[in-house]
Amino acid sequence: MDTNSSSLSRRRLLQGSLAAAAIAPLGGALASCATGGGNSGSNKGGSKSASNPFGVAKSSSIEAVIFNGGYGYDYVTFASKEVDKKFSTKSKVTPSTQIAQQLQPRFVGGNPPDLIDNSGANAIGFNTIVKNLETLDDVFDANNYEGKKIADTLYPHVKDPGTFDGKFVAMNYAMTVYGLWYSASLFEANGWTPPKTWDEAIALGAKAKAKGKYLWVWGKEAATYYQTTAVDSAIKEGGPEVRLGLENLKPNCWSHPAIQKVFAALETCVKKGYFVPGGAGTQFTAAQAKWSKDQQAVLYPSGGWIENEMKKATKADFKMTGIPELTVTSSPQMPYETIRSAAGEPYIVPAKGKNVAGGKEIMRAMLSKDAATNFSKTRLAPTIVKGLVPPDGFGSTALQSQTKMLDAAGTNVFNYQFVDYYGMNTDQLVVWNSFLSGKIDAAALTKGLQKITDKIAGDSSVKKIKVTQ
Repeated sequence: MDTNSSSLSRRRLLQGSLAAAAIAPLGGALASCATGGGNSGSNKGGSKSASNPFGVAKSSSIEAVIFNGGYGYDYVTFASKEVDKKFSTKSKVTPSTQIAQQLQPRFVGGNPPDLIDNSGANAIGFNTIVKNLETLDDVFDANNYEGKKIADTLYPHVKDPGTFDGKFVAMNYAMTVYGLWYSASLFEANGWTPPKTWDEAIALGAKAKAKGKYLWVWGKEAATYYQTTAVDSAIKEGGPEVRLGLENLKPNCWSHPAIQKVFAALETCVKKGYFVPGGAGTQFTAAQAKWSKDQQAVLYPSGGWIENEMKKATKADFKMTGIPELTVTSSPQMPYETIRSAAGEPYIVPAKGKNVAGGKEIMRAMLSKDAATNFSKTRLAPTIVKGLVPPDGFGSTALQSQTKMLDAAGTNVFNYQFVDYYGMNTDQLVVWNSFLSGKIDAAALTKGLQKITDKIAGDSSVKKIKVTQ
């Protein structure tokens, strides 16, 4: 899982023409009050050279803690082994689903790991750690293991999601496309057409119910996947002003008419019984299996990591396929083909890590051809390294559909960072689980989300970002 907005871990781009098309807008210019990180120089390393741009000390130890979600973590082990071969280092790669709980005390204690994948529902809010992070421009300026400048091998704008107050401190490794996912084989068998609007989705819910199935399913840790699909849908319907209100923590931002229309549609789904019951008490992958394996539900909102996350619990010949988020009407402000997509899965190097050079070197290895191809082939998702995914998507219908979505979107792509930056997801999960369970209505959902937003907006100790476009 990339649970969920709180971790921004997610984005997908594939092949030549997609590069310029897919990532251009990426959510806006950030003018932040956050103090930036930056090369402390306090960690001793070896001598720097063209083949050792960060000065990794021979035989040194490197510690990495990686979010163990939809992408797993052994792709980092793959890259770290390449580093160990080159420098005789001893890399330790540890998985975690409790990044904040486990690592915030280590930041406070001055002994953080050398590399962290700050992702998942329990990611550390960037507003709390930006000042404690290394800047990463030197990673993109370095050559990869094939001798090419890393910056020249990447998709455009991939620095944007990890740049705060003009300082690049988080390398978002994967490219994520957000959308709705379904089984093409199930739809074909029933003569169903994938919906484009909420009305069409609700009509599909009735057809699914007639077949003894549900429209949606959710798990307790991923209830905010429905916030993501709701916000994305509302942005398409109401335009950038919806996103800017949320990102800038505006009063009554959750009451925007476009958001309210989507919330009303979701409330209709809840009241009609179109959600598999009991999601608030179901672990998220178990809930997702009710869609991918048991086919109790016919639609699921997620990022492109979903195929890899559920590959061991997906029905044979499922033909997992993605489509853009729904619109409220047939004439939204942004075209139906508009998608949310950006670089995600943010990797950071703490300034007080014992081996800063080693942390950056694992990043360099991850951005080299062999490691990036390994990720795409085994995770069925592209990295920020362009041109490594073949047209057949390594045999993945989900990856093929992401290509089609990105192609169709062109420059109609957006992203946002407010949930990630302010660490909102944990509080938002409580409200969304209550709503999807039918315990509260759309008005109470709105009130609960606005309360979370207002609390952050009114807290002078929380550094704010101002999004201007």
